[in-house]
Parts: sequence; C-alpha cells; structure tokens
Amino acid sequence: MIVKSLFLDNFRNHRDTKIDFSDRFNIIYGNNGQGKTNILEAIYLCASGRSHRTSKDNELVMFNSDYFNINTQVFNNGLERNINIKYLNNQKRQIKINEIPIKKIGSLMGNLYAVLFSPEDLSIIKQGPGERRRFVDITLSQIKPTYFYNLQSLSKILKQRNILLKNLYSKSELVDTIDIWNYKLAEVAANIIIERRKFSEALSEFAQNQHKYISNNSEIITFNYECNFNYQNSDNKTEIMNIYLKLLEKSLNRDISLGYTSIGPHRDDYDILINNKSLKLYGSQGQQRSSVLSIKIAEIELINKETGQYPILLLDDVMSELDENRQKYLMESIKYVQTFITCTNDSKFKNILNNSARYFLIESGSVINCFENEHLH
Repeated sequence: MIVKSLFLDNFRNHRDTKIDFSDRFNIIYGNNGQGKTNILEAIYLCASGRSHRTSKDNELVMFNSDYFNINTQVFNNGLERNINIKYLNNQKRQIKINEIPIKKIGSLMGNLYAVLFSPEDLSIIKQGPGERRRFVDITLSQIKPTYFYNLQSLSKILKQRNILLKNLYSKSELVDTIDIWNYKLAEVAANIIIERRKFSEALSEFAQNQHKYISNNSEIITFNYECNFNYQNSDNKTEIMNIYLKLLEKSLNRDISLGYTSIGPHRDDYDILINNKSLKLYGSQGQQRSSVLSIKIAEIELINKETGQYPILLLDDVMSELDENRQKYLMESIKYVQTFITCTNDSKFKNILNNSARYFLIESGSVINCFENEHLH
C-alpha cells in the first residue's frame, strides 16, 4: 500500500499543494501552524472517510473559500487508484474512485489502509468509552466494510427507536411497534458484537508480542472487549440476539422514562490492562505512552494479517513524545511500512533513516523545499 502523490486545493491552509511522496519515509517538517498536520489529515480522510480532528466538512475549507478538493494517487496490491474528495457550499461531499462516483462512503473503505498515531491517542486510555469505541470502529471499518455498514445501521435504528420511546411516554398505544425496532436492533448489534470481540482478541495478541520488547518482558498488556451486557461470550448470532431481545424487553419501562436506549453496543467499552491492572487508573505516563505505541504497531500488524497488505502510517508529531529507545523500536517495527512523519525539526532523522527518506519543508500551507536524504551530506 503506497500513496504516490497528493494534491490539495483550498484544504485548510493549503491553496494549491502538490506533493510526490517517497515509498518509504516522508518527513514533513516546519514550524507550528504551517500546515503539516493538514497533509496527514487529508490522507487519513481519503482512507477512512473522516477527519481525525473534526466531524464538520466546512471546517476543512480554506478561509474565504467555499470548497475544498483532495486528490490522491494510491498503489494498492499492484493496482493504481485515484481517490478524489470534493466539498462545495455545505453540500454533501462527493467521492470518486478512478473518476467513478461512489454512492456510499462504505465503498471508500479498503482502497487505502491507514494507521494514524498522534499525541491525542493517549485519549484511547485516558478518556471515556467513546474514544476507545472510535479507535476500534475506524480500524474495523477499514478492513471490514460490512462492519461499517452495520455501524451506520445501528445509528439509524437507535435514532428511530429513541424517537419511538419518547412518543411512548405519551402514546402508550404505540407499544406494539417496539418489537419491530427491537428485532432490527438486536440483529445489527449481534453482528457488531461478534466482530468487536474477534478484533479485540487479535489486537490483544499482537500488542502483547510488541509490548514484551518495549517493557523488557516486565509487562503484559491486554486489550479486552467489555460488552455493555452479558452475552455469555457467545459467537452465535442467534444466541446473542435472543439475550439482547430479552434485555430490551426488560428495560423497556426504564428506556421510556429515559427517552433513549440504555443497553447495547453503543455503550460498549474496552479495558486496557497492564499486568491485569487498569492502565487508565494505575498506569504511569510512561506506561501509557508505551502501551499506545504497542497498540498502534499491533494495529499495523492486524491490518496486514486481515488484508495481506501493510497500511500506511501517519505519525503526527509523536516522535518528540517518545524517548530514544522507543523511537528506535518504532523505526525498526515499521521498516516495511510507508511512513509520514510531521515534526518541527528534521535533524534527528537524518542519521536514523540514512538514504530512505524524502523531506518536505512546509511554510504557510506550501512546500517550499523538498530533498532526498542523500542530499544532506
């Protein structure tokens, strides 16, 4: 999986930026606020269909403009793909793959696999369940488009069921219609639960293999799926559906009172442990950083296992957060991965990467200098 080039037109502070990338390491450097992260954001948008910084497309448009246009050339499994994303005047964004418009964003998944690692990823550990669900959902959606469609269905069904719950508070005669939404919800929920459990088990195994090196065999990391209800660790869709349907029936009066669905995969969580202790509650800052590093490298390996291809890696200002040993370990772990690194100072990479990097100096949303590692000496 290789990104060959990127064109940005009125995206954030990039008015007219064209970049041809190295197949290995790409060092994007410059002072803060110049537009380095915007380049990674655009690539990530082409992979996952979403920005990691905002959910609003109009915030991606350059000031005093009314549109943005992203065009990226990707080599995927020997085939060339051109991914184009356009947005105009608060309209729904348009996505084309090889000039062919796609009707559903799920069709974008699988054309470009990407793993993003930024300082904000500590929120996977430090923040609430929503951050951990988001991390899992984005990765799973890339490698399993059907999972993405199930997530979309879950959101729509929950919205309709919650509307009905609010109406039931004053119109009890509508209660007979709740069974329809319960069944639809249970079917989609079972699909999501099965995939989340499989993903968590696989990620945990890969992360353990990575973390034993980082911790010198002193720590065991586990990434456990915590379903919102006891589904008895079943992998049988029908069994999970039946368990969930009974719980939905039992909680109906409470849900009517609350006005929303209180039980389900939209309230799932993941428990990250070090030596069987909560990393969030008991882990030091160093342990948390090391654990996120292990999880991100595990994410790369998991995508490769599931798809047969290594994803690209986007490192947004994380090298300064890692000590020298962790930096070296990260560089060794991603030797097969096309990598994009943003930083304020490129000098630390000149000896580490030898002749395998291309450097881009960014100022005010423009590439003002580009050179290969071999030109440094």
